[in-house]
Amino acid sequence: MNWAANAPRPAFTARQGQFLACIHAYTLLNGRPPAEADMMRFFRLTPPSVHQMILKLEKAGLISRQPGVPRSIVVLLHRSALPMLEPGGVQPVKTSVQRY
Repeated sequence: MNWAANAPRPAFTARQGQFLACIHAYTLLNGRPPAEADMMRFFRLTPPSVHQMILKLEKAGLISRQPGVPRSIVVLLHRSALPMLEPGGVQPVKTSVQRY
């Protein structure tokens, strides 16, 4: 990304930005925030990985949630500060078969 010299840099990593964009997009499309299981499917990650990311985002003040309440995640940034959401879990297909 090209950042202007005087523009503040985001306070999150690229991966954290993707989680924030995912939460925002899911909430817009479905009218409620995603469950951690939804993010696991989108990013193709394990439950502990997703949960740790949610905890990091909350600790950094990028999201808020109510403990014990399902689907209570709220992104605390304006949507203009969020990156574009990239397709989740995209990995090149590896094969051992030679092409002809």
